[in-house]
Amino acid sequence: MNIHEYQAKELLAKFGVPVPAGYAAMTVDEAVEASKKLPGPLYVVKAQIHAGGRGKGKFKELPADAKGGVRLAKTAEEVRAHATDMLGNTLVTIQTGEHGKQVNRLYITDGVDIAKEFYLAVLVDRATGRVAFVVSTEGGMDIETVAHDTPEKIHTFDVDPATGFMPHHGRAVATALGLTGDLAKQAQSLAGKVYDAFLGTDASQIEINPLAVTDDGKLMVLDAKVGFDGNAMFRHKDLAELRDETEEDPAELEASKYDLAYIKLDGDIGCMVNGAGLAMATMDIIKLNGMFPANFLDVGGGATKEKVTAAFKIILSDPAVKGILVNIFGGIMRCDIIAEGIVAAAKEVNLSVPLVVRLEGTNVQQGKEILANSGLAIVPANDLGDAAKKIVAEVKKAA
Repeated sequence: MNIHEYQAKELLAKFGVPVPAGYAAMTVDEAVEASKKLPGPLYVVKAQIHAGGRGKGKFKELPADAKGGVRLAKTAEEVRAHATDMLGNTLVTIQTGEHGKQVNRLYITDGVDIAKEFYLAVLVDRATGRVAFVVSTEGGMDIETVAHDTPEKIHTFDVDPATGFMPHHGRAVATALGLTGDLAKQAQSLAGKVYDAFLGTDASQIEINPLAVTDDGKLMVLDAKVGFDGNAMFRHKDLAELRDETEEDPAELEASKYDLAYIKLDGDIGCMVNGAGLAMATMDIIKLNGMFPANFLDVGGGATKEKVTAAFKIILSDPAVKGILVNIFGGIMRCDIIAEGIVAAAKEVNLSVPLVVRLEGTNVQQGKEILANSGLAIVPANDLGDAAKKIVAEVKKAA
């Protein structure tokens, strides 16, 4: 689960991380009132969407030479003009894709005189199974270019979970950023607080870009992105309330209601599989046979008829889907139950695209008989390779 920048900063501030004063705004008038609460004389008007690259982004509805989703203002009237431009319009950034995202919220924050910008992130390093710090002296809007062109400027180190964050970790951050004296002490303190926030909220990532040194020698977080481990949200009811469903893909949101793991992709063959590893293998073999998966969909180990029906509806909600491949290994769940769910779902949604089903495992023969006797045009497959070849062939035949 991701949250907006203003929510991330409010959260970090609770752990003692220094952030500029700022207020969220849902309307133009609220944006103007927010600016009046700030000391000024410089204000920053920031579009709030779940995507990076806002400053370099462009609004679909505005002229090509219009400013992006992060703008400076010196008066309340300039704040009003920027807010009017942004709210309700679609911001396209390098991370949103061509469709962009509609801006429904703004963040009005106090302007800061910046002497230097850095990058700092805390995340889970899956290679080591530890929490890792990623820091660079090259913070700002071009951090992706830095990572690509000069990776040596990005420093990474892990924190041993047996010891947790120690003073030497703080010193490592300060050294990587080239800070000395009081700024080094500030960096050590800030890094420890960010680590505490990471563990205390079950975060999956906290990204601070930029982490800035102000003209008066203060280290301050000017932008932050925070994502949480969705599996831990039962421990954080307060954080779950920060979820903005308007920022999520409607199909993925619907899938979450049925405890389905669904991610939309750009291909044309819908996939329904049980188990993440099997789902990845299914997507790979579709590509091996010359086509592309339209989604990742894991129905899990305890799929019911209702769950399978919901999965079919979600897959078919994507107009790009030209065929469906169901690949089920019945270990925990029985193949006959899955077959009944497939038949019921296909009838309920009035399936009109080719459907190939590969079943294996518990009660597989009964499952195959149910499919064969369904009266539906379901193409059976013997194994994964056979299934991939058949669905590609069926889609091409139907084209």
